[in-house]
Amino acid sequence: MIREFTCDLHIHTCLSPCGDLDMYPKAIIAKCLSERLDVIGICDHNASENVGHVMEAARGTAITVLPGMEITTKEEVHIIALFDNMHELAAIQTFVYESLHGMNREDIFGCQPIVNADNEVVGFNERLLIGATGRSLRETVGEIHRHNGLAIAAHIDRESFSVIGQLGFIPPDIRFDALEVSCRTGIRKAREMYPELADYAFIESSDAHFINDVGRGKVRFHMGNPTIFEMKLALGGKKGRFFRGSDETC
Repeated sequence: MIREFTCDLHIHTCLSPCGDLDMYPKAIIAKCLSERLDVIGICDHNASENVGHVMEAARGTAITVLPGMEITTKEEVHIIALFDNMHELAAIQTFVYESLHGMNREDIFGCQPIVNADNEVVGFNERLLIGATGRSLRETVGEIHRHNGLAIAAHIDRESFSVIGQLGFIPPDIRFDALEVSCRTGIRKAREMYPELADYAFIESSDAHFINDVGRGKVRFHMGNPTIFEMKLALGGKKGRFFRGSDETC
């Protein structure tokens, strides 16, 4: 049976150096409940240590947490990677860490705490998460797909750290599952801004780094269940599945 799922697929936690310290697992889930979200993607910069804790905080609620990451390629392009399970995310984390060099400077880039579902700080990630990996855009998208994930070009309407901002275009041989735009732009306006990208699926998400931003960007998926496979069907408009942005009508 197909039903509507309200999704915000790009949310950071306090682990991201640019994320607010109030973005700990319990607070995120509480905000998602108040926003009536059904599915969320947890996507910290180049890291995944808080994902499992957010999943634990969501246990017993109706919220599905998709394990994810926002990966910075060597071209300094941000890519959202979303998966069904932690095993697939762990494989991508290894792929990222093998080419992510440098150590964090907390006084410059910010704190990177690992916080469990009981609001306890259980460690810190000392890697330079704000940096770029040594992995190319092509390599990264290919590896995400090899592990059955969704590869989404992040915030294409931004001048920095987007595929269009960094490269000026989307390489035709890079197989993105969707292109993300910010809630400031919205899907309808993005369609007008980028008519040459009419063949791509556009989604909107919050890219929340602060608790009050959670849910500000969302997309409504009409699908059988909240899985990556079903989302791919919806993004392609297949088998009766489809999606709509918050500024689009059915």
